[in-house]
Amino acid sequence: MADSRFQSFLEPGQFVTHPFHPEWGCGQVQSAIGSRVTVSFENAGKVLIDASQIALQIVPK
Repeated sequence: MADSRFQSFLEPGQFVTHPFHPEWGCGQVQSAIGSRVTVSFENAGKVLIDASQIALQIVPK
């Protein structure tokens, strides 16, 4: 079970990639509430990710 005290460092508008699914392409963070991060990926659509379990990679500007 995810730790409810975990706070994601991600913010809406940031661009990220998923470390285990590079085929999803670049995604934009839609929301980040606690460890629950919703990302809209180019090739996978909207995905809900538990950021306490998956370390999304920020795409540099």
